[in-house]
Amino acid sequence: MKILLSISLFILSLYGQNYTYLIDEYDKVIDLEAKIITKIAKDITKNEKINLYIPDIRQIDEKVYSTKLNIVNSCKKADFIFVKYDEKNLKCKNINNKYFFTNNYKKLLNNKKYLGAFFWSKSRPNIVLIKGRLVKNNINLKKEYNKFVEDYNEY
Repeated sequence: MKILLSISLFILSLYGQNYTYLIDEYDKVIDLEAKIITKIAKDITKNEKINLYIPDIRQIDEKVYSTKLNIVNSCKKADFIFVKYDEKNLKCKNINNKYFFTNNYKKLLNNKKYLGAFFWSKSRPNIVLIKGRLVKNNINLKKEYNKFVEDYNEY
């Protein structure tokens, strides 16, 4: 009986190696976020090949996002900047012709450089785009984005 149990455990351990990907640090939330940001970036820039900069990018983000976009290490090299983490280290001052997105609704409202925001609320993804900023940057998006556009008066 012990021999049979030992053989069974050995065989199971061989098959168990096929499932080690479950142990890897991987987050389906980040994957969904990356898909959404990729679509937004491509639709805003009208380019298929996007250079994305995420300040203070984490290793898991880089792993997931790099399968969809070209990750760069500075604002100057980027087409699209997604400020996902702390903005303190953002060295993108006085840079024009870049599209900025944030993951914070308050930052979106308080800083005119951001075209929009992607954030999670009640475990659901939310997209907000500011109409005036889109118009100012001459960005025309597909009708599917209309439900995400807010007419926020900026004075």
